[in-house]
Amino acid sequence: MAFFKREAAGAAPAEQYEVRKPDAEWRAELTPEQFRVLRGHGTERPGASPLNAEKRPGTFLCAGCGQALFDAGTKFESGTGWPSFWAPLEGHVGTTTDRSLFMTRTEVHCARCGGHLGHVFPDGPKPTGERYCMNGVSMRFEPKAE
Repeated sequence: MAFFKREAAGAAPAEQYEVRKPDAEWRAELTPEQFRVLRGHGTERPGASPLNAEKRPGTFLCAGCGQALFDAGTKFESGTGWPSFWAPLEGHVGTTTDRSLFMTRTEVHCARCGGHLGHVFPDGPKPTGERYCMNGVSMRFEPKAE
């Protein structure tokens, strides 16, 4: 059905990702909630992620493969209940057109493993005007070494 369709928009097909694993291996490595969101394109509840409150310098990484995704300096408080950023690290995320839920959105995924991260919207702050609204469960935080 068209309202459940996702289309690649410059993203590599799944077999082209550097990190490829069968579902059984992903299930063994991820928590059930991480698997539901990263591999099943789910969404965590707003306000559920401890990463919402993360303010330290560092890097947000893919919880599935460890790929660096966002520098903490691009994080901002969007008021949405999900960690939000105005720009990813260049070349570290990909996008697809998501036509699920009777609307068209731009889905964001890890460019290394294809894990679902969230969506990007054109209502963010300067300098990009974009809001990368990410599922915290799809990421982990690595503080900057002192």
